[in-house]
Amino acid sequence: MRQSPAIQHPVSGAQYFFKGMSLAMQPGTRRFVLLPLLVNILLFGTAFTLVLSQLSEWIDSWLAYLPEWMDWLSYILWPLLAVATLVTFSYFFSTIANWIAAPFNGLLAEHLEAKLTGERLPDAGIKAIIKDFPRIMHREWVKLKYYLPKAIGLLILLCIPAIGQTVGPVLWFLFSAWMMSIQYADYPFDNHKVPFSAMRDALKVKRGKSLSFGSLVMLFTMTPILNLFVMPIAVCGATAMWVDNYRDEYKRR
Repeated sequence: MRQSPAIQHPVSGAQYFFKGMSLAMQPGTRRFVLLPLLVNILLFGTAFTLVLSQLSEWIDSWLAYLPEWMDWLSYILWPLLAVATLVTFSYFFSTIANWIAAPFNGLLAEHLEAKLTGERLPDAGIKAIIKDFPRIMHREWVKLKYYLPKAIGLLILLCIPAIGQTVGPVLWFLFSAWMMSIQYADYPFDNHKVPFSAMRDALKVKRGKSLSFGSLVMLFTMTPILNLFVMPIAVCGATAMWVDNYRDEYKRR
């Protein structure tokens, strides 16, 4: 099976993210990028403006609960709490955006995969999206059920004085990076009807690649302006990663 020269087997997940930038701008792909991009811009543009305007006030109010003899910790905790807050809201907004744009993200992944592999482009249209809509929404629900118990546990950890505010933000970022990898890699996996549990286990086998990809997605999602464009880029990068690392294995089954 011929593979497009656009993919040169990047050695890390981070490189797949940057590859996604160029793939998203290629002729024939841009039209499938438009709707996910508009959803992301509208949601993140509005939500992040609100969060950033309130961030300093929120953190100062949280630090006010520190006893006076621990005031010196505020200089350490302020940036850690800022990161934890941005990661939390970034993933929350990203989840909502992905729920809204899921059918179009799946369509983007499907057409990009066909382009990268040289296969015939699949039939597309409103009818195809409507037909797959229940399955796609069910898959998003499965991802949410996987996420919630672990997220609640980490949020409880964040509430533990000292330990929660130091170790918690690091663990929260790593977990969010893992979930970003799952979120975007799931589109090409789901297009081939690969069960969620099998997709998750496949990503665990190459955990370093998955985490480096997800970490970069998370960093861009946390960054104002850049987060407006991250969704279609991440879908394209994850699709390229699927083609290079997983597709042949599942096509043989």
